[in-house]
Amino acid sequence: MPARLLAGLTAAVLTTAALVGTSTAQAAGTHRPAPSAAAATTAAAVPRHAVTGYWQNFDNGATVQKLKDVDGAYDIIAVSFAEATGQPGAVTFQLDPAVGYGSTDEFKADIKAKQAAGTSVVLSVGGERGAVSVSDAASARNFTDSVSGLMDTYGFDGVDIDLENGLNATYMTQALKALHDRHSDVVVTMAPQTIDMQSPQNEYFKTALGIKDFLTAVNMQYYNSGSMNGCDGKVYAQGTVDFLTALACIQLEGGLDPSQVGIGVPASARAAGGGYVAPSVVNAALDCLTRGSNCGSFKPSRTYPGLRGAMTWSTNWDAANGNAFATQVGAHVHGLP
Repeated sequence: MPARLLAGLTAAVLTTAALVGTSTAQAAGTHRPAPSAAAATTAAAVPRHAVTGYWQNFDNGATVQKLKDVDGAYDIIAVSFAEATGQPGAVTFQLDPAVGYGSTDEFKADIKAKQAAGTSVVLSVGGERGAVSVSDAASARNFTDSVSGLMDTYGFDGVDIDLENGLNATYMTQALKALHDRHSDVVVTMAPQTIDMQSPQNEYFKTALGIKDFLTAVNMQYYNSGSMNGCDGKVYAQGTVDFLTALACIQLEGGLDPSQVGIGVPASARAAGGGYVAPSVVNAALDCLTRGSNCGSFKPSRTYPGLRGAMTWSTNWDAANGNAFATQVGAHVHGLP
């Protein structure tokens, strides 16, 4: 999610000496309430306020998990990552032996178990080094066909778009609409970098607006960014509550519904190259946006009680950090108005 994969690898390299003490994952908890009638219409399994976490299909020094080990506070788990094939636009997914699954059937069973507990499991496409390109009608069809096939094969609820090396709004929108035509209840999330959501004219932003009628959430990466403009035209530094609120405001005032906006942050300082904030800062930003309280110097002109929630890279780094994000931010998200 920062340049998430790169950030994870970079953090692992920079902190090699600290990896020895990495803790083991905690078993799935019961922090999240069961789905209710208040669930969003875009995806019945996704609650009004949701916590998203990326699950690493690789070992980069964070806690290695199976899906069943992911804390129960997570409402959406994004399996990372689907990768490009030799066919333009098409993606594939293979389990990394490093995560410990003995068979694909075991992985599928874990997906079903999470879904039975009310969690959506989606397949994330891309990552920092992802080379998936959807740039014409043919590649859009290949993307739709391959993602739809992987949803059918593994039982994924949908797809997460995490393309950090360029995106064509015209053809990605076309591909996702075609996917929605095949799976009307598809869960679609996105994880753009901050630069991708500075204006509704940016390709990522245009894609989000183009699928607004079924988009679940945009969980922008508020990290590995450096300073950026907020919706008030002022420049804010990453790693602050103002950075989270003033940049979220751009999406909230730029056309997305509050239910489609989430705050994406690293689960620990080791999970990204920069921009980590403590759970208390995330919670303050959530309060500022939904209630108008606990703001920093930036205070939005109105509140957005329907804000979707928060996301983290990754459930593995969270587990290595004692599941602080799942426990503290998770409980706060689920207690939003």
